[in-house]
Order: sequence, then C-alpha cells, then structure tokens
Amino acid sequence: MEHTIDQQTNVDLDHMAYHGKDLGVTFKGDIIRLRVWSPVAEEMTVKLFRTPRARKFERIELERAEKGTWVTELDRASFEGYFYVFEAVVDGKRVESLDPYAKVVGVNGKRGCLLDPSALNPDHWVKERPLFHSSQEAVIYEAHVRDLTSHPDSGVMHRGKFLGMTEAGTKTSNGYPTALDYITALGVTHLQLMPFFDYGSVNESRESEANYNWGYDPVHYFAVEGSYASSADDPAARIVELKAMIQALHDRGIRVIMDVVFNHTYDALTTPLGQFVPDYYYRLNEDGTLADGSACGNDTASERAMMRKLIVECVSYWAKEFMIDGFRFDLMGLHDVKTMNQVRKALDRIDPSILVTGEGWNLDTPLSVRKKANQHNAHKMPRIAQFNDAIRDGVRGDVFIEDLPGWISGNTDMTADVKRGIAGAVTSQSFADEPNQVVNYVECHDNLTLWDKLAITNPDDDETTRRRRHRLATTIVMLGQGIPFLHSGQEFFRTKDGDENSFNSGEVVNRLDWTRAEQETPSVEYVKGLISLRKQYPLFRLENTEQIRKHLRFFDEEEGVIAFELSRHVEGYVERHLVYHNGLEKEVEVKLPAGKFEVHVEDHTVNLTAPRLLEDRHVMIAPLSTLVVTERRPDYSKYAVAGGAALAILGLWYVAKKRKNKQQ
Repeated sequence: MEHTIDQQTNVDLDHMAYHGKDLGVTFKGDIIRLRVWSPVAEEMTVKLFRTPRARKFERIELERAEKGTWVTELDRASFEGYFYVFEAVVDGKRVESLDPYAKVVGVNGKRGCLLDPSALNPDHWVKERPLFHSSQEAVIYEAHVRDLTSHPDSGVMHRGKFLGMTEAGTKTSNGYPTALDYITALGVTHLQLMPFFDYGSVNESRESEANYNWGYDPVHYFAVEGSYASSADDPAARIVELKAMIQALHDRGIRVIMDVVFNHTYDALTTPLGQFVPDYYYRLNEDGTLADGSACGNDTASERAMMRKLIVECVSYWAKEFMIDGFRFDLMGLHDVKTMNQVRKALDRIDPSILVTGEGWNLDTPLSVRKKANQHNAHKMPRIAQFNDAIRDGVRGDVFIEDLPGWISGNTDMTADVKRGIAGAVTSQSFADEPNQVVNYVECHDNLTLWDKLAITNPDDDETTRRRRHRLATTIVMLGQGIPFLHSGQEFFRTKDGDENSFNSGEVVNRLDWTRAEQETPSVEYVKGLISLRKQYPLFRLENTEQIRKHLRFFDEEEGVIAFELSRHVEGYVERHLVYHNGLEKEVEVKLPAGKFEVHVEDHTVNLTAPRLLEDRHVMIAPLSTLVVTERRPDYSKYAVAGGAALAILGLWYVAKKRKNKQQ
C-alpha cells in the first residue's frame, strides 16, 4: 500500500526521518547511487545531461524506498561527469530542483554534476591539520575570500579567487607583503572565511566589481561557490582550488574556519530545502507564514530531525573532505541547543580541536526559550563559543546606536562590561561557564568598522588620536581571556567610508587596501607584537575558569583606567604581568608594587626581545594606550616553607633532647 501524506502535515514528518548516510549522490565502486528524501512526492525522476548547457537529457525513474526516500543506481562508467537535476510531482505539481545534499554543482548551482569530491584533489593534498591544542590558543582573523586579494596593488595573479591565497611572495608595487605572506607574518592561528558554500546572490557566469556579495544567502550547503574558482564552468575546479587554498594555509600553520549559514536560505520557495518537502525544513509562525527571526525572510527549523541531520552531516562533510578546522555559525541563536551539541559531538569524533563558534543572539523565532542556542543557554553547550557583544559594545559603543561612545571614547559607564570581557565573560554577571565559550572582539564584517565608528563618536579627534583609541581597543581584546577575534584590516584601521552594511556594496568598498596596510606599518607591527606576547605567555590565555579566578586580579586605579595583574608560580619561578589600559586623553601616573619589572608594551609599541628594565616604581602611561610590565623571579616561598619545616624539626629535636637530659 502506497504511503501518502497530506500537504498540510509536512511539518510533522519526523517519524519518516531517514537515518542512512547516503543521501544525495554517493559513489561506491562501479555504482553511482542517487537518493532523495521526499515522503510527500508522488513520483521522482532524474534528468541526465551530457554537458552543463545541454538541452537533451535522459530521464531515469527513482524508486520509492525506505523512510520516504527515492533511489536509483547508475553505472559509473556510463554517467560519471554527467550533469543532473531531479524532477518530482509534489501535491500534484511538477517540481524541478537539486536535492539539499548536492555536493558538486555547475554554474549558479542550476545543475548538479556526477563527480566524486574525494577524487578531486590538488597536487600535494595532505589530509592533516596544523598542530593546535586549546581553544584559547586561537587568534582568529576574519576575511572574505575575494577581499583578500582583489586590490589592484595586491601583486596577486588570481585576484579574488581561491588560488590567489595560494600564491607566495606577493607584494605591493613598493614591495610590502600581501595576502598569504602577510597573514602568515601577522601570526594569527585561524583564518575565518566568510561563506564559500554555493550561494545565490552572485552571478557566477559574469565577473565585475559590482557583482559582489558576502554570501550569507545559501543555496547548496554542501557545494563550493563558483565565483571564487578560476572557471565557474568547470564544476571540478572550484573543489580542487578550494582544497589548494586550504592546503596552502595549512602549510603555513594556519587553520581555516568556515562561516556557515544554516539559519536561513536564499529563497524558501526556490532553493532545494523548499522543493521536495515543502514547509518541513522551515520554521512557521502560528498563522502558517515563514518565521523571520533572521530578518532574511525565512528561518530554518533545526529542531526537526532531517534539518538537524543535514546540519550535522554537512559540517562533518566539510571537516572530513576539505579538512576545515572550525565552524562559525551565523545567527546561532536561531538554532536549538540539541542540534548544536550534536554538531560538537560529531566534530569531536573527527578531531576535538575543531572550533565551533557562533552568534548567540536572542532572536525572535517560534522556538522555546529553553531550546534556543543563545548566550542565555551557553551553560547547556560546553565548548561552543559565543561572540561576546558586551565587550564589543563596551569598548567601542553600541553598534546599533552609531553616535553612542564606548569606553575607549571616555564612556566610563561601560567599565564593568569591558572588565567582564577581559576576564573571559566567566563572571556571574556574564554568560560563559568557561573561557572556551567566549569570542572577544570589537569589529567584524557586520556594522561600521571601528575606524568609521570612531569618526562618528569622536568627530573632533585628529587622526593620531583616533589611531590611539583604535589600537587601545584592539589591545583590550588581544590581552583578554577567551578567544580573540580580529576583522581583516582592523590592524591597519580598515575603513569602508561609513558603509555599515557593505554586503553588496561592491569590490571597491570591501577589498583589503594593501597600500593602507603599508602606510600603517607601525600599527601592523604593534598587533603582530600583541599576538606574539599572547603566544609567549600562557597567563594571557588561561585554560579554564578556575585558573582565571586564581591568577587574574583587578585592582583600582583612577576612573578611566582598567588595571589588572596576572600571576602564577611555575617551575620554581613567580611570573606576573601588570596591565594598565589608559582610556583617558591624558598621561596617567601609576605606582607599581615592589619588584623588578621589564616593559613589554608601552605607548603602542611591543618589545619582547630586549625590554627595558624599570628603575622607578612610579611610571607614566601615555594617553589612550596600554602599559604591560612583567616580572619573573625565583619563587622563594618554597624555600621559606622548607626552612620553616627544618626549624620545626630542629625544635622537636631540641625539646626531645632536653627532656632526655632531665630524665638522666
């Protein structure tokens, strides 16, 4: 008896969930298997084309199989390399689409291609990750694939492409390093790339400066975006060239984080999720309309079995096939806690060092408050890091109120938020249980760049003063507990000329200006130094909350100055760092405790190789800057303990001897 389901019950299909691992196109020996999940379909066929633009096709029927799936098997020798599209009858209507598991696609994702991604590899493809031990060791650098190399003075041959980030030795016309060499020298551990799955807002068949988008509009979650490939017409090129870029970064010791956008799709009506099981993959309001907590027209329903399965299997696929080292979940607060924990568990089985981060905002979507994967429920999601908007807004000012200043602009009302961020957001007033649940930042692709924000909050500043505020903000992030995050170009005062949402503003507005990096070399060197300082001293990246409470202590200075000490006893030594962030537009005098201190950071300069020794306990801190002094001395306390024990033993011996003499 054929199982039919009324269209109105599509959202209640979890009982028909398919648990197999072969959805989409899979290859096994001489067979290509095609499996599509569509419990509501009345029939399902696949149309096979010899070439990407062929009109003639061969039609093959899929057979109804277990748990609402449709299956057919093809001879690999006959059909490998063919292009395909599925056609189904759903609710009496004929629908044509790829399925949600399509892994290899042609131009603009209109047709899939019967190729095995595991067989599409560049030369020197090594499935190994750079060594990495702890989340807090990460220094994340966010960028857009095209932005990295599209500037005309980048010196890159394959500008705006995956291959552009494989080129070594690229320089500006004046010889300043760019792209891969620049990022390597900066010292970051992770390059977070904005979406490079197949998305819908860029026409892959034409190239122009205006044909640009950030890519937060998914079409095919498992497939690679073709606009970053040397040829969008060649479905293999995008896979091989993405792997080549990842390998080039891995060879330099840099891990890759993929920005994933499972919370919505480009278009609920035309993209694969909406075709063969209408409504099921999307979250609906009580009146049957699409939920829109994403402000993108639709919210996906991660709490449904097959959407959860898709998310978990998708990140696992990218981690295994492309050796992706981390995933940043866009608008993670729209997902449910169970799904995110299953993501973490699945990635742990592959490699526990893979990072999972996300935007844990509290968004308006019809999902129970206790289930939302947002900051309020962070305690339910161990080892999943949430972006810390409190330190972001505390340092720079609210991103949604452009003229509201932050702590670096004299708003001392934000002091507590900044201090909580420095402490890794693990205080009772914040959201995290552990510092590996926190990403600290002051700038990302969204909203105004920090440089542009400061132009509004502090319009009377000259550029020198604005630079000082800007570097102070970056310093606060780099010397705080948790995971520090930098927006590409932040280190050289990136500007988008006041464009606060440049997702489709074109290449000229968005590309990294390598000539500006060259002009701002002192600032770039300063950020390099901060990264080196963080790497050299584990106290700036403590492993857990217990260590933070034990080793970090804030102390009082005048209003507008945040001061703290990091100290520990290790290997017979006492190591301590005193950090003073001066948010005032004047010099500040501080009195150091007794000790022999070396200056590692002073007036926007880092010196780790030959730091000067302080001779006076009274130190002046330059306006809008950070002072870091360090002491490392023998730990005499253990000798005091040993001496005390020896005296105690001697005393007991003396008493015993005296008693014996009396007895005699």
